[in-house]
Amino acid sequence: MHDELNAHCRIVMRRLREGRVIPFLGAGTNLCGRPTDADWRTGRFLPSGQELATYLAESYAYPASEAPDLLRVSQYVQAVTGGRVLYDELHELFDRDYAPTSLHELLATFPRVIRAWREQGHSSRYQLIVTTNYDDALEKAFVAAGEPFDLVSYLAKGPDRGKFLHHPPEGDARLIDQPNRYRGLSLDQRTVILKIHGAVDRDDADRDSYVITEDHYIEYLAQTDISSIIPAVLMAVMNDSHFLFLGYSLRDWNLRVILHRIWGQQKLNYKSWAIQVEPEPVEREFWQKRGVDILDVPLDRYVEGLEAGLRQPLGAGVGT
Repeated sequence: MHDELNAHCRIVMRRLREGRVIPFLGAGTNLCGRPTDADWRTGRFLPSGQELATYLAESYAYPASEAPDLLRVSQYVQAVTGGRVLYDELHELFDRDYAPTSLHELLATFPRVIRAWREQGHSSRYQLIVTTNYDDALEKAFVAAGEPFDLVSYLAKGPDRGKFLHHPPEGDARLIDQPNRYRGLSLDQRTVILKIHGAVDRDDADRDSYVITEDHYIEYLAQTDISSIIPAVLMAVMNDSHFLFLGYSLRDWNLRVILHRIWGQQKLNYKSWAIQVEPEPVEREFWQKRGVDILDVPLDRYVEGLEAGLRQPLGAGVGT
């Protein structure tokens, strides 16, 4: 497996330098680099989806006879307390200075790597990073690295619900009212972080936005053509890239629906990869139908493999 992982990481590293791989981050990425005996509630480490579900279930007397699933638990909390209480709870959880993980820090090094790649005369674009997480740890990693980025976040409530909001590095946020005509984003200039399930707003809790309950997903996924509300310039890149799925399990039905709503039944245009430990046969079959290869390795080990590839000379690797 070592040789297979090393070869894979060299390929992915080459394509990352070219801006042709889109990292797609799920809640499992929050476990990357965390000691096995560490408790996320110390404020040092972000919760996984399962940990968040368990916390909400214990806090709001979710029926003990039912397994805590995040969507169902969130729906329950909203039903018994009202939607504002759920938002208040989530804001309290995510309005903390959680440290970025090693994965976040690795992704924040790539603008520098891409600039060096360009200086060697190679064609490249900056990253598009897609995430379903609500926290701002990834953004903090970019700030710490001194790298500007555009943040594009889904609005799950309010008069502009169902649209995306663009936060440029400088200036006021801009509503993306006409995705097909919006020209405020360019991967030739800097990284774009696309938060397709909304996000915490550390400055103003009233601007928080979360797609997290069953009702949210029904509205978001069943009634919305996602590909039509994502800015066209970003959808063009998504149709012209590999995907690297990190921190997901296909037991999370919401990921399956997201993939279906964006791409339908077709395979992804480029070979893509999912990092998942001990996938079940049904998961392997699903990924295979999408043209996605599974690497059965822990995420920590995978990140270490990418870091090792990053330390190689820029000219090294596949195709050089």
